[in-house]
Amino acid sequence: MCLILFAHRAQAGVNLLLAANRDEFFVRPTLAAAWWPDHPDILAGRDLQAGGTWLGVTRSGRFAAITNFRDPASRRDDAPSRGDLVGDFLLGTESPAQYLGRISAHADRHNGFSLLAGQGDELWFLSNRGNGLMAVQTGVHGLSNHLLDEPWPKVTRGTARLARQMPQPFAAESYFKLLADEEQAPDSELPSTGIDLERERRSSAIRIRDAVYGTRCSTLLRITAAGAVEFHERSFTAAGEVSGTVSHRFAVR
Repeated sequence: MCLILFAHRAQAGVNLLLAANRDEFFVRPTLAAAWWPDHPDILAGRDLQAGGTWLGVTRSGRFAAITNFRDPASRRDDAPSRGDLVGDFLLGTESPAQYLGRISAHADRHNGFSLLAGQGDELWFLSNRGNGLMAVQTGVHGLSNHLLDEPWPKVTRGTARLARQMPQPFAAESYFKLLADEEQAPDSELPSTGIDLERERRSSAIRIRDAVYGTRCSTLLRITAAGAVEFHERSFTAAGEVSGTVSHRFAVR
């Protein structure tokens, strides 16, 4: 993922409301979100190149999502896949804090990442480029290719729009519209992350429109305190056209 906007226990009766865009090279083989045939309790997309995933939820209400920490100077080609961290949590039984605490001991094996993991009313965050494990506080948050709530333009713009949308009755199309925002930030507001200026400009938009590397899917996830789960994902072609939308609703068991 490259942008995760979410509200943690910020609405009465709703543990998690999330809207996220995954940005990736369009040549990278990917399966859209579905129940995994080999692990039928997992609902997630799948990275066919490395085998992991970037965001998923289970029938028991376990949730995880990951973003890369943008630091091209320190990237290692031999590092293990970060997508396995999401899949391993979804497959496991440890609490979010236990899982993230355990993997923190060897997190530096991976290239930079920021990882969210939750279940029920718990939500925890870990980055191997930050200050260790932390419980996510109640409220509206944003995560891009840095640390939680880093005030990049797309994070501040997205969280503000999410907060304005939340009081309205939940409607998937309203949140997909939020995630379709292609406005780029002015140069004066761009972060310096080690990529060239033109890429920084393109990457500053909530949705990146580019034929080589851009937003490949938008995902919405809503989990209520009563255990009702609503999941929607919309995929895009390299030309920016919608290639499919999937929706799933189920009760946590």
